[in-house]
Amino acid sequence: MKIDFHVHITPPDIIKDWKKIAEKEDYFRLLSESPVNKFATADDVVRELESSGIDKAVIFGFAFKDMGLCRYVNDYTAQAIKKYPEKLIGYMVAMPTSRELEKEIDRCRAAGLKGIGELFPQGQGFDIADSKEMSNLANLCIERNLPLIIHTNEPVGHYYAGKTNTTPEKAGTFAQNFPDVKVIFAHWGGGLMFYELMPEIKKQNQNVYYDTAASPLLYNKNIYKTAGDIEVLHKVLFGSDFPLLPMKRYLKEISESGLSQEEQELVCGQNACRLLGL
Repeated sequence: MKIDFHVHITPPDIIKDWKKIAEKEDYFRLLSESPVNKFATADDVVRELESSGIDKAVIFGFAFKDMGLCRYVNDYTAQAIKKYPEKLIGYMVAMPTSRELEKEIDRCRAAGLKGIGELFPQGQGFDIADSKEMSNLANLCIERNLPLIIHTNEPVGHYYAGKTNTTPEKAGTFAQNFPDVKVIFAHWGGGLMFYELMPEIKKQNQNVYYDTAASPLLYNKNIYKTAGDIEVLHKVLFGSDFPLLPMKRYLKEISESGLSQEEQELVCGQNACRLLGL
């Protein structure tokens, strides 16, 4: 089974009126105005899955500062998984510092959503390295056994819309503060993966996973073999960041990366199945 663990969906009316929402949501505006930005509905995602030969996708809406907008896109995600139960697995977005966080998490769980994310620390205005600020979200994830996807990025290299201050240092601090949270750090954890060569980081990061979202724009295909050498391949999740990039582009890179067939199957689906309890 092949599972794409990082797919964005947007309700059609938000796609139509994105400029109006962007007036009040700075990070949404930043990403939406990027020349590489694309929007996708749930129907678009299913067509992409079928075209790429991928079985399932973990989908989520945009993580806004406004909890009302978070609820709105969560409702759309819940509708999507009901329409395509064999294809789509829904995650919820929320504002971690909101007083309504627990209520929204439980509402979304009742609607069939299985995890939280992708959250944007700088975009939503919270700090994952602040243990006090993150304690409510972390404890709710632990109590309800909800995996959490957090946007991270590398601290070096070229600028792009969405390159923020959520770097490996902050991701590592979150993992140290909340080692029992099953957390997926997007975009290879901004490079946190490489620090698992340090024994204390490998021990601390036992519940840390890394997804491959945007990998072709950041790293060459040797990163997959490197993950194997670091002995973290069992924690790497294929994630396309669709609609930013087509899913097939990743499958081609993975197939040409030098990984064995068994290792490719870990990345493309087996690790996700284990995390999702499938």
